[in-house]
Amino acid sequence: MDTTATPDNILEMRDITKRFPGVLALSHVNLSVRRGEIHAICGENGAGKSTLMKVLSGVYPHGTYEGDIVFEGQTAEFRGIRDSEHVGIVIIHQELALSPFLSIAENIYLGNERAARGVIDWNRTNAEAAKLLARVGLNELPDTKIKDIGVGKQQLVEIAKALSKEVKLLILDEPTAALNDEDSAHLLGLISGLRDHGITSIIISHKLNEIEAIADTTTIIRDGQTIESLDMHGTEKVSEERIIRGMVGRSLDQRFPDHTPTIGAEVLRIEDWTVHHPLDQARKVVDNASLNVRRGEIVGLAGLMGAGRTELAMSVFGRSYGAHISGRVFKDGQEIHLHSVGQAIDAGLAYATEDRKHYGLNLITTIRENISGAAIEKVSRRGVIDRNAELKVAERFRKDMNIRTPSVEALVGKLSGGNQQKVVLSKWIYSDPDVLILDEPTRGIDVGAKYEIYTIINRLADEGKGVIVISSELPELLGICDRIYALSQGRITGEVARAEATQERLMHYMTMEKDVTVR
Repeated sequence: MDTTATPDNILEMRDITKRFPGVLALSHVNLSVRRGEIHAICGENGAGKSTLMKVLSGVYPHGTYEGDIVFEGQTAEFRGIRDSEHVGIVIIHQELALSPFLSIAENIYLGNERAARGVIDWNRTNAEAAKLLARVGLNELPDTKIKDIGVGKQQLVEIAKALSKEVKLLILDEPTAALNDEDSAHLLGLISGLRDHGITSIIISHKLNEIEAIADTTTIIRDGQTIESLDMHGTEKVSEERIIRGMVGRSLDQRFPDHTPTIGAEVLRIEDWTVHHPLDQARKVVDNASLNVRRGEIVGLAGLMGAGRTELAMSVFGRSYGAHISGRVFKDGQEIHLHSVGQAIDAGLAYATEDRKHYGLNLITTIRENISGAAIEKVSRRGVIDRNAELKVAERFRKDMNIRTPSVEALVGKLSGGNQQKVVLSKWIYSDPDVLILDEPTRGIDVGAKYEIYTIINRLADEGKGVIVISSELPELLGICDRIYALSQGRITGEVARAEATQERLMHYMTMEKDVTVR
C-alpha cells in the first residue's frame, strides 16, 4: 500500500476498521488532518468518534485494527499511549486523568519527572510548571492540589501537561462538556492560540456552535463510517443544520418535538427552602426558594454555574446535599418530610443526576440490573430477586426507550452517552414517580439522541407526571419547558411562562444581584 502522505497533512488515517465481539465499530474510516489546523469530528453517540481517537493514540494498539496511520509522513504502529506521545500525539479524554490529591506540578510531570540521579528536582519541577501554567492562562500556584480547583481549570492543567510533552497533535474529547460559558470561551481561545503557534488540534464535540466558531475542517462520522469532511472557511458557509444533516442522515428542521401540554393540579410545592453549604455552613447555597410544579407540566430551572440549581434539587430529594436545611415541601397539597433518599422515592419523587457515570449508573453491571435498581422490591419476593421478572422489565424499557443494544445483559459502561441516559431515565421511570427532577438530561449527548430524550420527557408529562428540568442550555429550556424559574446566587429571581420567555430575559434574571428578588 502507498504510504506517501500529502505534505500539508500531519495525519492520515486510511481505511481504519475496528471490530469488537459482535460489533463493527469502525468500517474503512478515512481521516486527513492538515498541519496547524483545528479539525473537528462530529457524529451521534456511538458513531465511532472516540473509538477512532483511541486507535490513533494507541489505546487500541496496532494489530487490533485494520488500516494504516501515517503521521508526519511515516507509517505509525503505536503499541500503546507512550508510543503515540513519544512522537507528539497527546489525547485528553472527557473523563480527566488527573490525581486529585497531587499538586498541579506533580500531575503535569507524573511519569515525566524532572529528576537527577533518581531524585526529583522540586525547584525545577515547580518553576517549569509555572511557565506552562502561564502559557495556558491559569493563575494558580504549581503546588495547588487538583481537588482544590474546578473542572475548567483542570482542563487547562491537562493541556499544560500535553505541552510539557512537546505536543504536535492535541486530541480533545468533549473538552467543554462540563464547563460553563466563561470557562468554555477561555478554553476555546487557548486552543486557537495553540493553532497560531503551530499546534494541530482534533476536537470531538457535540456543541455545534463551538465547532462553527473554531474549526477549520469538520469531519462527520455516522455508524462507524466517514460521511464527509467540510471546509469551514469555504465559499459556502457551513451551518449547524448542515452538520446535523450529515450526522443523523436527515434534516432536523425542528430541534424540539411539538408538544401541547395538558396541565392539571399542583403535584409539588416547595416553600421558603434554604440550604447551607455542607462544609462552609455559614454560606447559603439555596436562599429562601419557593416554586411549584403541576401534573403534566415541564418546569425549567435556569441559572449560571453556582446558582444553586443542583443543590436545590438534591436537598429536596431526601436531603442528599447540604446542611441546616429549612423550608417545607408539599406533595398533592399535603406536607411531606423527606429525610432520606428512600423516603423521597417512596413519596413519589425521582432525581436523575447530572453526573450519570458516577452517581446515576453502576457502569460495571448490566442494563437489566441498572433499570431495576431504584425499585428492586418490585421484582423481588421475600428479599430474593426474580431474574425472569427483572429481565422482562428491562426488555420492555429497552424497546420503549429505544436503547440501542442487542441485549439487556450488556454492561452499561460500554454504551454511548445517549443510551446511558436512556437507562438512567428507565431506572427512575420504573420507580413510578409522580415528580421527576432531571438534572442536565442531555449533557454530552448528540442532537439526534437529544430529540429522543425530549420526546420521552414530553411523554412523561402527558402521563400526568410533573417534570423539573435543570439545564445550562437556554435554548433547551425554551424549547421544552412550559414555565421556567431563574436562579442567581441561590435565590429565585424570576418566573417566566413559555410564551414570554426569551434568552435575554432569562439571562437578565440569572445575573441579578443577590439582594434583588422578582415575585
